[in-house]
Amino acid sequence: MVTKQEIRDKTWKYLSDNKLGRFPFPLQNRIPNFKGAEKAAHLVTSLPQYKSASVIKVNPDAPQLPIRAQILRDGKILLVPTPRLRAGFIMVRPEWVPSGEERKAASLSHIKTYGKEIPLSEIPNIDIFFAGSVALHRDGRRIGKGEGYADREYAIIRELGNPNIPVVGTIHSAQLTDEDIPIDGYDLTVDWIATEEELIKTNTPYKKPSGIQWDLVSEEDFEEMPVLKDIWEITKKNVNHDKTFKM
Repeated sequence: MVTKQEIRDKTWKYLSDNKLGRFPFPLQNRIPNFKGAEKAAHLVTSLPQYKSASVIKVNPDAPQLPIRAQILRDGKILLVPTPRLRAGFIMVRPEWVPSGEERKAASLSHIKTYGKEIPLSEIPNIDIFFAGSVALHRDGRRIGKGEGYADREYAIIRELGNPNIPVVGTIHSAQLTDEDIPIDGYDLTVDWIATEEELIKTNTPYKKPSGIQWDLVSEEDFEEMPVLKDIWEITKKNVNHDKTFKM
């Protein structure tokens, strides 16, 4: 079976060789920005789930800047995770953004000027979850850049009581893969894929994480993502484990 890393490398190379990517470069080792990201974002706005949503979480990567800006234009609350969720989420309310400045407000270099950091204990229920992807299968299986942040972010909001919600991926059509992507129980799948050409309903048969699989969280994970300790305290999970938290 092909590995996730092999699919990543193949996708990055194809986008680069065919000049389908755009700044920032290189495309490798990141969620690649792609030509047509604005078209993909526009297609998403036709979804009934998008139209009815009040609070939307979007990953901070460059190819999702158009959808972050559109969310603010459409009068919805934008949530963007801070690196490793160390400071929870950055929330931007549309009324905090002057008309015409939505794209600037949604950019990583200016988002803190318009929004504010809120701890996990204060995040509102999220209605739609956008996940950055390197490659997606039409059945909803997803490959990120390999660090597992989107998977864990979704598990975290579920752990905190957020209901199961739609997950959307915006990619270039060249990032669609027919490869048999390996999948584990903690892997996040997508319900909708928006490319520069079409909107795809995946009807994914794979379940999303319903919470954090604490037995798979290592001491290294706790060190790299300290927010996990906070969530343990917030949820007061009574789970058998052999971890000792050094606070």
